[in-house]
Amino acid sequence: MDYSPAPRDELRRLTNDLRAYVEALRVWGVQHLPADQAPAPSSPNPRFAQALHSPQPSTAPTGADHPSAPPPSSPDVQAIHLPLEPAPDPLAKLSLPELEAVAKRCTACRLQRGRTHVVFGVGNPHAELMFAGEAPGRDEDLQGEPFVGRAGQLLTRIIEAIGMQRQDVYIANVIKCRPPNNRNPEADEIAHCEPYLIRQIALVQPRLIVALGTFAAQTLLKTKLPISQLRGRFHIYQGVKLMPTFHPAFLLRNPERKRAVWEDMQMVQRELRQPSP
Repeated sequence: MDYSPAPRDELRRLTNDLRAYVEALRVWGVQHLPADQAPAPSSPNPRFAQALHSPQPSTAPTGADHPSAPPPSSPDVQAIHLPLEPAPDPLAKLSLPELEAVAKRCTACRLQRGRTHVVFGVGNPHAELMFAGEAPGRDEDLQGEPFVGRAGQLLTRIIEAIGMQRQDVYIANVIKCRPPNNRNPEADEIAHCEPYLIRQIALVQPRLIVALGTFAAQTLLKTKLPISQLRGRFHIYQGVKLMPTFHPAFLLRNPERKRAVWEDMQMVQRELRQPSP
């Protein structure tokens, strides 16, 4: 039995795919596609292709007095022009307090259903050093502030070890709402939440960012490399130098890794002592 979709269903699917593709181009800011770079359409279902190209029955009289009309010729297509405008960034003009207010009203993903507080960020809004973690835990969700539990206390000691105070730095997370049971955030949750962090960075304008833990480092750097291979050297995120290092919660379970974090933070300290460009 042939379970191939009917030609009408196949046409509907192709239409929906094209609509989604054009919308993606609009979001990406694409204005037009040259014909030689336009993606080739996917091959239709064989039944659909047969329906498109097979001759259709005609009710017109046949004979010498009614010759068949030749098929119309298609003009050469030079380019596909799409009347698309770059999608405006709804966060681009917000101040830090305005951004926080918007974040606290966010209902864009499923995480909003289980949160107690949106954990936006805390610290010096003009800090030279910014810390970015993964997501709020139980204590952070209850208090509405990042890094307030035992891991937060250890982070405070790490900050003090390089001659700074907690109020000197800015601390935030990639995700602003606590995931259920502290699971790793899903891709769509990251997509909804990372723009808030990007705008925070643009407003704070830190000289350096420290990414705390595997998830934060991999998410920001768009890599699957383990934190053990990412730490110990600077990377670039949103035009800012970024140092990945182990998460304070990981250090509580693996205190032998504190030495590695101290080495990373010494690199951060030396970099901050350099004259600003």
